[in-house]
Amino acid sequence: MKYNRISTDLFIKNRSKLGKKLLPESAIILHSNDEMHRNGDQNFRFRQSSDFFYLTGVDQEKSILLMNPDHPEEKFREILFIMNTSPEQVTWNGYRLSLSEAAQISGIKNVKWLDDYEKVLPEILYRSLNIYLNIQEHIKYRPDVESRDVRKAKEIQSAYPLHTYKRLAPVLSDIRMIKEPEEISLIKTSAAITRDAFLRVLKFTKPGVMEYEVEAEISHEFIRQAANGHAYEPIIACGANACILHYIDNNQQCKDGDLLLMDFGAEYGNYAADLTRTIPVNGTFNPRQANVFDANLRVLREAIKRMKPGVLLSDFNREVGSLWEEEHIRLGLYSLKDAKRNRQPQALWTKYYMHGTSHSIGLDVHDAFDKTETFRPGMVFSCEPAIYIVEEGLGIRLENDILITENGNIDLTGDIPVEREEIEALMARKS
Repeated sequence: MKYNRISTDLFIKNRSKLGKKLLPESAIILHSNDEMHRNGDQNFRFRQSSDFFYLTGVDQEKSILLMNPDHPEEKFREILFIMNTSPEQVTWNGYRLSLSEAAQISGIKNVKWLDDYEKVLPEILYRSLNIYLNIQEHIKYRPDVESRDVRKAKEIQSAYPLHTYKRLAPVLSDIRMIKEPEEISLIKTSAAITRDAFLRVLKFTKPGVMEYEVEAEISHEFIRQAANGHAYEPIIACGANACILHYIDNNQQCKDGDLLLMDFGAEYGNYAADLTRTIPVNGTFNPRQANVFDANLRVLREAIKRMKPGVLLSDFNREVGSLWEEEHIRLGLYSLKDAKRNRQPQALWTKYYMHGTSHSIGLDVHDAFDKTETFRPGMVFSCEPAIYIVEEGLGIRLENDILITENGNIDLTGDIPVEREEIEALMARKS
């Protein structure tokens, strides 16, 4: 791992919170992520399952967490299994954790080699009425390839058909929504690295550079500061490309007179930042661009003010839509009469702003969150109002990361330049 060691207390707290949510006499079986095949004899770079990392801090493949908090023998309440690598494997693929190192990272006293898993499993399940299993339950996404958790769940259900099986995903989602201080600190670090990458880009960008060159500047800063890399595929979209919400080709030239929309964020210690800024390629906004940019900034400022405990996300999104309706009218995109006439079945503002304003941020850039929940202290959310005027080839999005607190909120990206005048001034100073 590149990042500094994370406090073991975090993972101990996380397992304790989970244990309190389980039914009595329950076991948990949780697997690390697969190594994913890329091509030939190559795998993609390993990235740990967010749930597994959340509970153990172990950033290594072929690992298993077994828990039964009510087991009469303490040694069987938490067990971590890791792979025992041979000297030959170390020579080819590098060092892997020892038993004692895995115990120090996770705070789990009983750490065993993976070879012992099949021998220990019956000891855990014999004392368990319920077995909690984990599978991907993201509302908007279902992978085509079965995960290790899914494959192993089928094996367990076949071998132990008389147990009662429970879904772990909703339980983990519930506790992952509220971030511990250690998690907030990691998100702040990701945000600080992202800030430095943005400042680097302001000095670099000029007419004629390629979108992928801008991406390379960002990647350079991320790697230089020991980030895992990008928390998600970066969007570096110049001109009309900015109107494509998930544009990731990043292969076009940045032209004089165009705006450059950049949606990117560092991942540090597996925790994400999520930032969007829109800048003029030549360093100066033209009058139309300035008017649209300032409208977006007004919406961002007002939207952040409304991110308070007790606010329902769906209500918040509608409020931001109403803010945009006022700005759209001011920008001459449609009249108030047109807006009133076109409120059903969908408001007219959705033509120029068709996505939500906010999502949870944490171990995943779109982190665990139940949309029926209100904002609560300890949650971290994006705030990303945007405007896409396709007929003008003009797309502007601004995005900050917001921590909800008892007394309102804290902008974790508040030190990253967003004012139009500051961006122009920084771009004018190329050295």
